[in-house]
Amino acid sequence: MRYLIANWKMQLSEPESESLARGVVQRWAGEGASADGVSVVLCPSHLALERVASITKGTPVALGAQDAFWMDKGAYTGEISPVTLRELGAEYCLVGHSERREFLGETDEMVNRKTLALLKHGIVPVICVGETRAEREAGKRNAVVIDQVRAALDGVSLVGAQTVVVAYEPRWVIGTGKAVTPDDAAEMHHLIISALHDLLGADVAERQTAVIYGGSADSSNLAAFLAMPGISGTLVGGASLKQDEFAAMARITADAARA
Repeated sequence: MRYLIANWKMQLSEPESESLARGVVQRWAGEGASADGVSVVLCPSHLALERVASITKGTPVALGAQDAFWMDKGAYTGEISPVTLRELGAEYCLVGHSERREFLGETDEMVNRKTLALLKHGIVPVICVGETRAEREAGKRNAVVIDQVRAALDGVSLVGAQTVVVAYEPRWVIGTGKAVTPDDAAEMHHLIISALHDLLGADVAERQTAVIYGGSADSSNLAAFLAMPGISGTLVGGASLKQDEFAAMARITADAARA
């Protein structure tokens, strides 16, 4: 499976989210009709989830959320339950995005609890992992990222059709417009895949996990990333806000799936 996951962050109003979702659905329903093995996912803000859900329902475009809490209900002000996400039709949910780790203190333990809760409710967690610039320059990239993967999947045992997506997003390139090289990304993806094999078993890891790249990906570099072994798609930020650009990335992803 190839993935193209749009993270709209806090960039769009509700009407803007609705308009962009409608445009993406209209274009992908035509251009992607024959694209087997491709999952296009839109992750709007929580307030826009219901509007976007009404547009994506029954189409080849899936709905995703940007975060979830780990409890089904309770006195957790400002949080959103995975039960609510499922009721809205969300099939995917980002967990541990670098911005949440940096600005909101998201810990590995919180990422793990959210991962378990999402799997319980049939939602695919998209677990974001990545190193800071300081960690990279100190030669700690591999250890930091693999520790994040192991912590996120502590106690996870995939059963039935449960699936996990891991998004490698080097924290120091988010929002800079400068991606790492495809070779660099592929090296990290190989290490993550090896960790998934160790944690879940080779058969389960091969069938029920995927590793994607996130960090200033766009139509100019996407094909090079997707050509690398082990890179199964992309988590897209800024480029996903432009309908034409995102449509171009969808076509490139579909081409890679057919290759």
